[in-house]
Amino acid sequence: QVQLVESGGGLVQAGGSLRLSCAASGRTFGAYAMGWFRQAPGKERELVAGISRGGVVSDYADPVKGRFTISRDNAKNTVNLQMNSLKPEDTAVYYCAAAPAPSMLVRRAPSTYNYWGQGTQVTVSS
Repeated sequence: QVQLVESGGGLVQAGGSLRLSCAASGRTFGAYAMGWFRQAPGKERELVAGISRGGVVSDYADPVKGRFTISRDNAKNTVNLQMNSLKPEDTAVYYCAAAPAPSMLVRRAPSTYNYWGQGTQVTVSS
């Protein structure tokens, strides 16, 4: 069982930055690939960024490539999402999620993630 708690959301102007953090409980954090997803009103939940168990492999959705960076610290049971050059279209609820996976794999589909946080709102004003 893994419990996930996100923090760091808020209101920011376009062009600004936010850093989301996700703290995980349990002693098996390193056994899970991690992902950040987002869901805007009326839209499906989508993967923003994913990272493999050891942090060696990461993957990003095209709209955020070059602006967002995912990282993890297995010693501290945390995964972060640094978001720079934010745009109004980045406005959404952001979720942290954990998925069992082979060591070098990044999971993309929401259905492959077993555990989810409660979400944190990110609002980017124009």
